[in-house]
Amino acid sequence: MLRGVFSIVGISTMRGRKRKLSSLLGSFLLLQMGLVMAQSTSKSPWKTLSGNPPAIIARGGFSGIFPDSSYAAYRFVYSASSEDTVLWCDVQLTKDGIGICLPDVILDNCTNIADVYPSGMTNYVVNGAPMRGWFSVDYNSSEISELSLTQAIYSRTERFDASNYAILRVTDVVSQIKPPAIWLNVQHDIFYKEHNLSMRNFIISVSKQVVVNYVSSPEVGFLKSIAPRVSSKTKLIFRFLDETLHDPSTNQTYNSLLRNLTFVKTFASGILVPKNYIWPVSPDNYLLPPNTSVVTDAHKAGLEIYAADFANDNLFSYNYSFDPLAEYLSFIDNGEFSVDGVVSDFPITPSEAIGCFFHLNKSSTDHGKPVIISHYGASGDYPDCTDLAYQNAVSDGADIIDCPVQVTQDSILICMSSINLMDDTNVANTQFRSRVSVVPQIQSTPGIFTFNLTWDEIQNNIQPVISSPESNFKLTRNPRYKTAGNFMKLADFLAFAKDKDLSGILISVQYAAFMAENLGFSATDAIITALSEAGYNKQTTALDVMIQSIDSSVLVNFKQKTKYKLVYMIDEYVSDALPSSLADIKTFADAVAVHKGSIYAVDEYFITNQTNLVEHLKAAGLLVYVYVLRNEFTSQPWDFFADATVEINSYVAGVGVDGLITDFPATARRYKRNSCFNLGNNTPVYMETIQAGGLLQLIIPPARPPMPALNVSDVVEPPLPPVALKPPPASPANSPHSAAARRTTASVFALLLVMLSTFLLV
Repeated sequence: MLRGVFSIVGISTMRGRKRKLSSLLGSFLLLQMGLVMAQSTSKSPWKTLSGNPPAIIARGGFSGIFPDSSYAAYRFVYSASSEDTVLWCDVQLTKDGIGICLPDVILDNCTNIADVYPSGMTNYVVNGAPMRGWFSVDYNSSEISELSLTQAIYSRTERFDASNYAILRVTDVVSQIKPPAIWLNVQHDIFYKEHNLSMRNFIISVSKQVVVNYVSSPEVGFLKSIAPRVSSKTKLIFRFLDETLHDPSTNQTYNSLLRNLTFVKTFASGILVPKNYIWPVSPDNYLLPPNTSVVTDAHKAGLEIYAADFANDNLFSYNYSFDPLAEYLSFIDNGEFSVDGVVSDFPITPSEAIGCFFHLNKSSTDHGKPVIISHYGASGDYPDCTDLAYQNAVSDGADIIDCPVQVTQDSILICMSSINLMDDTNVANTQFRSRVSVVPQIQSTPGIFTFNLTWDEIQNNIQPVISSPESNFKLTRNPRYKTAGNFMKLADFLAFAKDKDLSGILISVQYAAFMAENLGFSATDAIITALSEAGYNKQTTALDVMIQSIDSSVLVNFKQKTKYKLVYMIDEYVSDALPSSLADIKTFADAVAVHKGSIYAVDEYFITNQTNLVEHLKAAGLLVYVYVLRNEFTSQPWDFFADATVEINSYVAGVGVDGLITDFPATARRYKRNSCFNLGNNTPVYMETIQAGGLLQLIIPPARPPMPALNVSDVVEPPLPPVALKPPPASPANSPHSAAARRTTASVFALLLVMLSTFLLV
């Protein structure tokens, strides 16, 4: 388990044991390899200046979860990240000249100072910019000690603010945490001078008390002033801000200073740049070609280069598919260059990148466990169930691609994520919007259903629309491809899959009883026929056929007629499965798909506990697949640190699921290739599974009723009804509706409401 949340007390001891082991191992390697340090760095796989792996710098500690610069944030770094992670402290000075760690010169956004000293708001000019708030220069260290830290970024959880974490002095961080290295960032030296405080004197003084490994500043004058006085062990790093801004000590723009790195080398050993200096992005948030000269020019000048502004919960480029690990790898493992270090609010992710995902063999594919099952194709990047989504699911490394089957008015089976075309197409903006109706057996709200339109009408007049399940949080997927791709018939899907490097296909069936009773259509028989015609009932294909449904009656019907593998999807949250329900499922299914919230129970985005559901399902001889995994950080509990890889690892290594149903197959495939897979007791801390309920130990959650257990009455269903006599098709010219019986025509009000909501969403 991630040591965790909290063995904070035992962290230093644990690190000590690891260091002793590392020391012994290092001595052995030196004896075996000789003068290792004398070897040419050109032989190193790392394209850093030194040839060593990039440094990981935790900005304010693990500030993505805990208040920046708090004891918990600093301590937790070594519970979840590489043991050599550097701790970053933004140094501010109090009225009596004491150096403290706080993320901002203004205190009201990161502390409770407005509550403690409500009349203390003032106005100052900081580097030429007027600012209003509470400033450290107005309070002595004794007054500052009355304050507690709060989360400064509002999109992050504020639940830890109640822990009343004290503001730490710089010396406290070193003495209490004992980090392997510390980085002091000095942002406003000139401002402090204007208040008769000397940041220069403080840095020189503290460097005599403790080893300061890095000092960074965006002010040339400050770094030049301390260069002769600090230890040779201290690296001075010139920090670049926005290219159009001016360094207040030289009045040169940072862009002009970037073109004069030989000058920077006279007073610094490295530079720190915003990550978009290296990988710029377009106005619509797509990657532009990398500015490799920033890295190569720094290295040519003998300067290390560090990249800043990494945070897993940032809205980074769409090219990364909401996957922060992919972003880190683009800076350290792109084949062309590597930065010398990254500054991150979530140091667990660069730890994974450097320790487990560097130089992976991307050409190897295996179809072993856990199997990767696409969810509507690669729907995280392309519209659901389109040819583009399926093509990319295959190229991204899915083991199994899926087709949720729907039927058209002319009885053609198609792959469509929803029977309601309004969910994933632009049908409401077409001439077919008049075919809106209410079908109570499907949903209580108006819709335009696949059986309302013919296949020709769908493929020639309607565009797909990419799904964005986290749009409530303003996270939308791949807008350049919002309506890209073509819909596919089941027959086309089966033909497409046949010659691909896959282990199988999965066909999902829903509303089979409704189709039989109301459309006069047997979905099960039609699917069996389509599979037979495509050769899937013969030995001409090595692909497994899997049929998935939430309706046990559907699976019973398939079991009576075929030998396909059957997957029972539990579409509700359950904490366990009673023996009677397990026995019944075994009679008609080979595997069970369960919601991820049924494995790790979640309350207000915190994991409360791990259920026994997977253990009991597997003990009954059933395979277990978890759904739906998404990369967007808002789809994950805080315990997964806004990192899809941490989530995947917890379900695979922590729970032992047999398969992952995911919108982003590429992320799951990369996980299966990682070099830290199956290391047992040698697994590094950043690849250990999360401790269920660990973060929740620090807060008091509200009481919630437990999830119910699955019982046999939830599983057993009556058999599928016989297929009714199919009514004659209605003429579209005379009737806008399909031939489905027992349907309530939508009211004019409902139609207007649907159209209005559609236009508002466009």
